[in-house]
Amino acid sequence: MALFRRNRTTVGLDIGSGLVKAAVVDHGKDLPELVKVAVTPLGADAIVDGEVMDPALVADAVRETLHAAGVKPKGLVVAVGGRDVIVKRIRSERVPEAQARELMRFEAEQHVPFDMDSVQLDFQILDPEGEGREMTVLLVAAKRELVDAKLRLLGEAGADVALVDVDAFALHNAFAANYPDALEGVVALANVGHDVTNVNILDDGVPALTRDLACGTRRVREDLQREHGLSSREAEQLLRAGASDPRLDAVLARHAEDIAAGVERAAAFLESASRSAGPLRALYLCGGGAQIPGLAQAIAGRLRVNVEAASPLAALAVRDGALDDVDAAAVAPLLMLPIGLALRAAA
Repeated sequence: MALFRRNRTTVGLDIGSGLVKAAVVDHGKDLPELVKVAVTPLGADAIVDGEVMDPALVADAVRETLHAAGVKPKGLVVAVGGRDVIVKRIRSERVPEAQARELMRFEAEQHVPFDMDSVQLDFQILDPEGEGREMTVLLVAAKRELVDAKLRLLGEAGADVALVDVDAFALHNAFAANYPDALEGVVALANVGHDVTNVNILDDGVPALTRDLACGTRRVREDLQREHGLSSREAEQLLRAGASDPRLDAVLARHAEDIAAGVERAAAFLESASRSAGPLRALYLCGGGAQIPGLAQAIAGRLRVNVEAASPLAALAVRDGALDDVDAAAVAPLLMLPIGLALRAAA
């Protein structure tokens, strides 16, 4: 669903439930280089369950973030995601690419549970050189109102958008750039955010299935407060402690089960629906929840596959000073999405 900008520098902007994050990547050299990262906190109720409750506050945070990143508010790459975005790999009659768009609209009517007049539709033929009678296509549909709402919000901040991408593709973009050797077979990438965990199932490096799970760091913190009488600050300190704690372990077990079950169901569906997909081989975690002590181990115990944290800085070139304004170790797992957006290379 991506277009490519001709400017050498790309700015990826991620408006999350708790933070606004910007990443600036320079494509002028042989390999992309991270130039600057900026992060601005949002008020606790500015965005709830993906819905913007205070547009003015969010717009202010966007302006502040872009100013801190040292970039002008134009030519941005942003993303949409959630229940109103469908990513699906399908099999279709092989036709010349020039005829494919008309065919994909027909296919979308069979596979997408939205009114076709209300969506932005795009696709990519995954085997364009194939010789069989069928081709494999990655079909993407996003409700137009979701895209329009994102553009309106950024318009309030005085920002110009060059490209609206999809969360799952941006996460995949950053993961593939940093972990090229991990793309073989079926792997899952889970972005454990403030309110929602985005699950992206990759099959031989191609996004094949996405799911959004209604669990995130906010609910872990609220359960700690309710069950152990902790203040919000005390609960947050437990989540950032870097070591296990008995009060956290019991709460974490439930949330790890929710994430593991969601990943397991998505991978099983892909395996049953695909002619070639095998069982889940590994799970990689990113987002703020990836830092919760014991979460990866709890999920691994449930899924019985390797589970580890993924960083968008694992193999990316980073310019001196790019991370001076942030705690790199703490922020890195949060940057998978904005860096994935910014990695859209110049054409």
